[in-house]
Amino acid sequence: MSDALARPAEAGSSAPPRSNAVVAVLALAGIVVSLMQTLVIPIIPELPKYLNASASNTAWAVTATLLAAAVATPVVGRLGDMFGKRRMLLTSIVLLVSGSIVCALADSLVPMVIGRALQGLAAAVVPLGISIMRDVLPSDRLAGSTALMSASLGVGGALGLPSAAFIADHYNWHLLFWVSAVLGAVAFLLVLLIVPESKVRTGGRFDLVGSLGLSAGLISLLLAISKGSDWGWTSATTLILGVAAVAILLSWGWYELRSPQPLVDLRTTAKPQVLFTNLASIALGFSMFAMSLVLPQLLQLPTQTGYGLGKSMLMVGLVLAPQGLVMMAMSAVSARVTKAKGPKVTLMIGALIVASGYALNILLMSEVWHLILVSCIIGAGVGFTYGALPALIMGAVDPSQTGAANSLNTLMRSLGTSFASAIAGVILAQMTTDFGGAALPSENGFKVVMAIGAGAALLAFFLASLIPKARKAVEAPADEEPTPASEVAEAKA
Repeated sequence: MSDALARPAEAGSSAPPRSNAVVAVLALAGIVVSLMQTLVIPIIPELPKYLNASASNTAWAVTATLLAAAVATPVVGRLGDMFGKRRMLLTSIVLLVSGSIVCALADSLVPMVIGRALQGLAAAVVPLGISIMRDVLPSDRLAGSTALMSASLGVGGALGLPSAAFIADHYNWHLLFWVSAVLGAVAFLLVLLIVPESKVRTGGRFDLVGSLGLSAGLISLLLAISKGSDWGWTSATTLILGVAAVAILLSWGWYELRSPQPLVDLRTTAKPQVLFTNLASIALGFSMFAMSLVLPQLLQLPTQTGYGLGKSMLMVGLVLAPQGLVMMAMSAVSARVTKAKGPKVTLMIGALIVASGYALNILLMSEVWHLILVSCIIGAGVGFTYGALPALIMGAVDPSQTGAANSLNTLMRSLGTSFASAIAGVILAQMTTDFGGAALPSENGFKVVMAIGAGAALLAFFLASLIPKARKAVEAPADEEPTPASEVAEAKA
């Protein structure tokens, strides 16, 4: 067996894990991290007043989190494969708690941005959690558990928005971050006490040059995408960053292909099952985030526009909250479909459900219940797809590469959301209607964004159809004890 596989486990990690408790704790950690992403949404309009800064500068409180998450996700995933996934999971949660405390104490822009960047560094918690599940859970529990863990991103976001809006409306805004810090501390203690460390390690040396190159390329790309509308899409800054991103990422790829121990194994990434899954993830990330951009605006625009519903941010959160519950429920259904038909079929079904939700939204957008129905349909589709993605990735990579591969897939979804934000922003800024001297996004503008969201979901369906059919896993005899998924994979190797 290759030395890239199992190393001795840490002391105390050899005991069989309590599967239900492990799954619950890891899912909780994922929800806490996703809560962090929606935490500032209710207070974004007030941040200039709170921090005594301009609106363009306070936007860095969001941008810093995006950039830090993009950099941390692949790097931390690789470090987890090398030095222990549980160890890096705990480190990520510590960064989340530290960032939350810094934000809770902040009264000016710089500490706020620093704190939000620290929170963004915790973004690898979900892919690390999925990778731990592969290594420590019985194989018959893996599909449902990873689906739930993957869905925790959407669940936390959907449930966090109304909670954050309520706190922001009734209490000092700093309480948002104190709550985040407490939840992170609870998650840290539970992971420390309940989640075992994985035995599967790669060892070797960390690819520092590769990590710096990927970080520089991603930061250049995401800055060009996220700030292009502010700076101007044809401005020198945006164009230079775009060209730099392409040049750096191409150079990084050339280097990684020649590195004996690369940060990302591009040859594995080029396998059809991994490649088309990651491409589908970009399309799905785009499609999912388009809804997050459209529905809140429709709910909050004045009723006098003829299509706005004139609701508060708290109501926006309450309308979107059921989506998170639907995603959680669908993760179990997704696991059953995956077990019966395979994750490729599950992914294709989910993509079609998402597309149908957007198509329905073009027709139904004039009542609150219309938007609740649409968000639940799209949430159901996302629950299907997010359950299938890690199963497809883990079915194609070596156990010793699980952390890096899952983290890269999470990064692909994040890139999709960034593209959605940029493209939808351009459309809604160009397709406007005059309202009392102010230019507001027009009804047709929203319909165009929803049509593009449906198109992105259909693109994901097409890409999923190109994924090669995986060989069916061998079922363990009924009288045998289920084997952890990592041991099954090692035996096959």
